[in-house]
Amino acid sequence: MADRPRFGPAGVPHMFRLKGAKLVDVPKLLRIEELDAFEYAAVRWGQVPQMKREDAQALREEAKRNDVLLSLHGSYFINLLGEKEVFEASKRRLIACAQAAEWMGAYVVVFHAGFYGKNGKTEALKKCISAVKEVSADLKSIGIENVKLGPETMGRHSQFGSLDEIFAVCQEVEDTQLVIDWSHLHARTGGGLRSAEDFRKVVVAAEEKLGTAAVKDMHCHFSKIEFTYKSGERRHHILDEPGYGPEFEKLAEVIVEFKLRPVMICETAVQDVDAAKMKKMLAKAQNKMGSQ
Repeated sequence: MADRPRFGPAGVPHMFRLKGAKLVDVPKLLRIEELDAFEYAAVRWGQVPQMKREDAQALREEAKRNDVLLSLHGSYFINLLGEKEVFEASKRRLIACAQAAEWMGAYVVVFHAGFYGKNGKTEALKKCISAVKEVSADLKSIGIENVKLGPETMGRHSQFGSLDEIFAVCQEVEDTQLVIDWSHLHARTGGGLRSAEDFRKVVVAAEEKLGTAAVKDMHCHFSKIEFTYKSGERRHHILDEPGYGPEFEKLAEVIVEFKLRPVMICETAVQDVDAAKMKKMLAKAQNKMGSQ
């Protein structure tokens, strides 16, 4: 869990790759940029960990040395709401991600639960809760006890992952982590995060459903986002691009007001640059509101 608001990129930043940086170099490079979180992207993984244990452990040591908190984003090829064969394969992918997360010391595996498909929303919720409980039990049975499962709010109307659905899964399943992707939520609600009050309502609802501790320790994704009212999310945009929301300054006000300590993972195309911008925006809000 974060001891303070932390900021970092989703995946290895593009500029790091251009410089020839290895994975083990990432924590040190992030600290140079005054960032202190990193979400490893296992988004193309199959049903076994696609990294060596020793590489994961080396990353763990460097993250600890540089005070960088690690998380892991699970495979995109997960659909816990599919037919039995799809579900079983999805479960193996999620377990593979959790195994690597345990090796590297990542505290949560963030994942997309899947698509409604032929399921009604009520049935989808029941299936998702049951599936996450099953995965959680399987993880414990193989000795993985330090990694939480984090179903994420999703931006398309065809995907499981409304705010209320994520609340329900976290209420019903132990060892889950509240994960709010604010850009997804903005897209799913047709641009519903326009003011600080809009963000405040989400935080209040989360506190009512899950308690103060869960809200203070939220794991978050953020970017600006393009969407359609019919389908929801289309694509992410950088923070400086005009014409898109949400605005991080509004969320920063609420983080300060509620004394939150979220892990803020940036998903723009310049994820480390924009993560640093968000950190500065929060500092500005802290200074402004602290002087009032």
